[in-house]
Amino acid sequence: MTESWVNYAERIGVDLHLELSGPGGRRAALTRALREAVRGGRLAPGTRLPPYRSLAADLGVARNTVADAYAELVAEGWLTARQGSGTRVAERARPPRRAVGAPAQAPAHAPGPRHDLRQGRPDASAFPRTAWAASYRRALQAAPSEAFGPGDPAGRRELRETLAEYLARARGVRTEPDRIVICSGFAHALRLLFGRDTPGAAGGPDGPGARGGPAGGGVLRGPLGVEAYGLGFHRDLLAAAGVRTVPLPLDEHGARVAALGRERAVLLTPAHQFPTGGPLRPERRAAVIDWARARGSVVLEDDYDGEFRYDRRPVGALQGLDPERVIHIGSVSKSLSPALRLGWMVLPERYVEPVLAAKGEREGWASVPDQLALADFVARGSYDRHVRRMRQRYRDRRDRLVAALAERAPHIEVTGIAAGLHAVLRLPPGTERTVVEAAARRGIALDGLAAFRHPDGPATAGDGLVVGYAAPADHAYGAALEALCEVLAAA
Repeated sequence: MTESWVNYAERIGVDLHLELSGPGGRRAALTRALREAVRGGRLAPGTRLPPYRSLAADLGVARNTVADAYAELVAEGWLTARQGSGTRVAERARPPRRAVGAPAQAPAHAPGPRHDLRQGRPDASAFPRTAWAASYRRALQAAPSEAFGPGDPAGRRELRETLAEYLARARGVRTEPDRIVICSGFAHALRLLFGRDTPGAAGGPDGPGARGGPAGGGVLRGPLGVEAYGLGFHRDLLAAAGVRTVPLPLDEHGARVAALGRERAVLLTPAHQFPTGGPLRPERRAAVIDWARARGSVVLEDDYDGEFRYDRRPVGALQGLDPERVIHIGSVSKSLSPALRLGWMVLPERYVEPVLAAKGEREGWASVPDQLALADFVARGSYDRHVRRMRQRYRDRRDRLVAALAERAPHIEVTGIAAGLHAVLRLPPGTERTVVEAAARRGIALDGLAAFRHPDGPATAGDGLVVGYAAPADHAYGAALEALCEVLAAA
């Protein structure tokens, strides 16, 4: 019986992470990737490779592409093929022993982790290549000639109109195309809003300079309230812009917004707190809007994975409560791919001109052909279909994680709502660092909760792991769970 690629990968416990990029087409790229996997030791001599059909399905390429790549590597001596034995890595591919005293050569690149369970990474193998290529082709054919000139800093009208309709339908956002500004992602949005090197408003939402101000001031200024646990990269970016961040305590109901005081703005993840996993409860959603109105402040809503709620319909965006007091920020980094540098800001009217001034006279960040392709992809329903498919896939993965822990490490609790691309695993007090180090020795890449704590914030979340269950390809997920459970069983 032919061994399936899924069973094969789980048995050897390896995700090859084959990157099909570079010149020469898919066959040449696959040939290079396999050759590098053998040369780098990720495929040991004697290892049996998956059948053509299985690897072709996993990589989204034609079966003949895999067959031709195998044949070329057999001819070069990297692989061997025998009837009834399948295709294997040749014994002669074993690297020669280094002579005593000879200097070691540095590898061409550092090998990736054996099991990638880092947060914030969607399953790259699930990118909808065929549907995206069709949208891209249609978008290019239909685009007017002016689309290939200097870009509008607000972004293509086609995309802004499509996003206004989609966000209203899927996220409860109240806006219109002229209040949407396209950016390259959430970090780019923060740079536009707070960057020192961009012109914009020098005051708060209602303060002086609200429709333009001196260069160096940014559109918004601190101090900025932030959740006590969040991405350090965002805090570093804000610190580099001279913005002081004030940590807000967290509990199972999200940020304790009653602690807000004289901050000029607050940054929240209300649909699914990152990373602890709880939603902002309704009375706190109302309270933060009341605070913003009373103080003349603004709420920045990071809707990083708002579409992915598994136990019920996704909670609507906070922006719907008051479009003039909330800046809603989203992107396709979690839903499609972080390789597509496309995001959006839904702005109160008074911020549109300052943000466009900060961005500059031309679109210099988000590719116009990509914007047009995304507009077609969303308008034709391909985005909705992809999100539904991935919602089911990630729900299944989370369920598998919960079931595996219940069986193999029942003392480990999974917390947070059933949503997003990661789960938080509570650990016994004082064990987080030891468990993270043990996982690293097993080739498992993941993060401890402490890595996300604001340096001035309270350590209220305790010890835990932030486990991304979306990143591994389907064929590698079972082996990753097995390795993780072995580590946690000893915790």
